Order: sequence, then structure tokens, then C-alpha cells
Amino acid sequence: MLNSENTYEWFIKAFYPKSGLDLNFYKQNQMQRRIQSFMTSHKYQTYPDFIRAINSDPVLYDSFFKHLTINVSQFFRDTTQWNTLRDTVFPKLTQQKTNLKLWSAGCSSGQEPYSLAMTLVEYFPGINFSILASDIDVNVLQQAKDGIYKQNDFTSTPPQIIQKYFTLTDKGYQIKDIIKQKVTFKRQNLLTDRFDTGFDFLACRNVVIYFTEEAKEMLYQKFTRSLNPGGILFTGSTEHLFGMTNLGLKPVSSFFYQRQE
Repeated sequence: MLNSENTYEWFIKAFYPKSGLDLNFYKQNQMQRRIQSFMTSHKYQTYPDFIRAINSDPVLYDSFFKHLTINVSQFFRDTTQWNTLRDTVFPKLTQQKTNLKLWSAGCSSGQEPYSLAMTLVEYFPGINFSILASDIDVNVLQQAKDGIYKQNDFTSTPPQIIQKYFTLTDKGYQIKDIIKQKVTFKRQNLLTDRFDTGFDFLACRNVVIYFTEEAKEMLYQKFTRSLNPGGILFTGSTEHLFGMTNLGLKPVSSFFYQRQE
């Protein structure tokens, strides 16, 4: 085996045809550590051996892909920001419109888009809306479509919301159809796929932290173009947008940015 094959650059090229995930867009140090930790825990010493293994073992591949794409979410994660959304951002949007088009980008297993839907149904009953929820991982998307969650998904969720919008079953908490029917899930690669347009609200939180600066800038430009004038972008608690004027965005609150008219 040639030593040149046991390099991170070789792994990037070998992994892309199967996954569609171009790791050139991700910060090398952080991503390389995640790959190496998974390989070490599963006792693979070289990239070629590991590539052969994930190409032949679907369960191992799925486990690795989930590890790599860092799917961590909860309902109403970061309570202060959800209060701002309920008390400031959504009232601003609904002053002018009674039909809203929303997008949860990098939705993981569905907690974020369902939280958006529950907020609108609970506090803005006169508003019609639809939510697109997208992620690159088909496994978490299936969990989102199933809509069944465990107790630890609700750390930040008000008890009355759980009681009103979930049914306790032997498998866990099943989200009710009144919320489920508001969300459409689809697989999407944020870095390479084309985006829909005409969104009034776009949430992309804690997704870009491992992206290179160039990839982030490209993504936020695409997000801005996907928003209607006056539309709102909601970012994660670790993500601050610099050069917002250049993007055509202005802050309306911490982690909320509005596309300028």
C-alpha cells in the first residue's frame, strides 16, 4: 500500500463519491480529529482500511456519517433565543403577512422545525405557514419524519407544550399530526445543492461551526438570497455574522438578522 494513500487528502477524495460530502469545505484540524477518534475507537489504523470497511458495512458507514455530521438537538434549545423569537421576531414578521414560508436548514432529527411549528400554532393561531426542514443525513431525517422522541429531548420544553402537542407511547413521545403536517423534510447538501427562495424565516443554528471561513461566507450569501426582503435569518449561539452590511443583513436582536429591503 502506497504511503500517499494514507493521507487526509486521499481520504477526502475517496469518501466523497459515497457520501456526497466534500470535506474540503470543513476545517481540517477539527474534522480530522473527529475522523481519527472514530477510526481509533473502531480499531482502524489507516484511511484505506477504513474506507474499505465503510464501503462494505452499511451500519458502520451510517454510524460514522452521524458522528461526522454532529447531530445534536433539543426542542427549544437556548430558551432565551426562543423567547426572543416568540416575543419579537415572529410579531415583526406577522405584522405584514398572514402566510409565512420557513426553512430549518440542518434540521437534524426534527426538534428545531417542530419547535418552530409549535411556536406558531400556539402563539400565532391566525397565521398560515409551511416549514421546509432539510439535512444531509438520511437517518436523522427518518427519525424526524417518525416524530418520536425521548425524555431528554425536552429539557428546555415547557410542560404544557409537551402535554398539548405530544402523545406518550411505549416508544416515546409522539408528536401530534397538527404539528407534523406543517413540516416537510428533505435531504439536502447545504454546500452544493441549489436553494429554494422566497423564505420569510430561515434557521441555521450550530451547523457551520466546522466549515471553513470561505464556505461560511458562500453559505450565508446563499441564505440571504433565499430570504424575501425583510426576511429573518436565525443563527446559533456560537455564530456571529461579521460583514453583515456586505451580506445585505442587519441585526434585529442577538443571533437574528434581517435581509434589508
